[in-house]
Amino acid sequence: MPDSAPQTVDRDLPTDESRQLIALVRDIAQREIAPHAGEEEESGHFPRQLFTLLSKSGLLGLPYAASHGGADQPYEVYLQVLEELAAARLTVGLGVSVHTLACHALAGYGTEEQLAEWLPAMLGGGLLGAYCLSEPSSGSDAASLRTRAVRDGDDWVITGTKAWITHGGIADFYTVLARTGSEGSRGITAFLVPGDAEGLNAAAPEKKMGMKGSPTAQLHFDGVRVPDGRRLGEQGQGFAIALSALDSGRLGIAACAIGIAQAALDEALSYATGRRQFGRPVSDFQGLRFMLADMATRIEAGRALYLAAARLRDAGRPFSRQAAMAKLFCTDAAMAVTTDAVQVLGGYGYTADFPVERYMREAKALQIVEGTNQIQRMVIARHLAGPEGGVTR
Repeated sequence: MPDSAPQTVDRDLPTDESRQLIALVRDIAQREIAPHAGEEEESGHFPRQLFTLLSKSGLLGLPYAASHGGADQPYEVYLQVLEELAAARLTVGLGVSVHTLACHALAGYGTEEQLAEWLPAMLGGGLLGAYCLSEPSSGSDAASLRTRAVRDGDDWVITGTKAWITHGGIADFYTVLARTGSEGSRGITAFLVPGDAEGLNAAAPEKKMGMKGSPTAQLHFDGVRVPDGRRLGEQGQGFAIALSALDSGRLGIAACAIGIAQAALDEALSYATGRRQFGRPVSDFQGLRFMLADMATRIEAGRALYLAAARLRDAGRPFSRQAAMAKLFCTDAAMAVTTDAVQVLGGYGYTADFPVERYMREAKALQIVEGTNQIQRMVIARHLAGPEGGVTR
């Protein structure tokens, strides 16, 4: 007998603790997230109270050390949590991914004093973070950023504008990359800036195609003063810190993409098995059955790809190429699957009465954020053939 309704994803999890964690996430998703997702996205409501609940539940610090308030979960588990959250509402899954990205610089490069002072509150104290790398004139070419930090005694004074900042204007802290030296990647330093710093102001949120509930805004740094104790890592080390964060962040985007693709497949399958035309379910027609088969195959392949990259990361092995591959494949798969889901529902799929049109609009963003998919192809090619203009092997 064929399946007549969407099935819960059968996950390969390493421990009983991780299986209990996924059960907790599914419960929160079903009770607290999914029932309000469509309405809140349409109205542009950001669920800040929900992120407080996620923090209290230990879900905002999963891959970080328990000694500093995290949960010591491997990345292969953390990413599957993101997938479950994104399937319920992308604003939530992506928000957790961005918060985790914002904690990366401190967790990986902070001193023991910095870790003890700030990281526990960031991971489990109800705070929400944001990551500030892109600027109006430096997106894909992040090494050309212009925001500058100038040393003034024991402080740094930051001036400039950051763009496309998820949680811009509502975050409690920002990991900010600013130029402290010469042009190029070696003149950049990372700082931890409090959200209420004097001179820090957010523009009105961008009006976006999708993810209307997730605020994306420019941030203006007008002489924002932070002590040298909020510098993360060595002076000039910021770009290397940013790249290491993005490798992990790209896996988060890949997992979110598979989550939204899974939600779209579930909706399409539910509709196809319930809708009757010519006296039988439309899922009986071969053309539509083949579409569903292709959708499911893309999802399974993407999930396997991001998990393989995560397991490399968990083993302490290089995973940059695999992270770029996962981000590229999974987000392209999400765009294809959500587009096909709209087609399966026909005219209904094009209306706001069903969520697949929202999934399709949201999937597009994932092909752009944290390095466009064209940039991912450049990263992969460099790993394969060396830098452009260099000697290939």
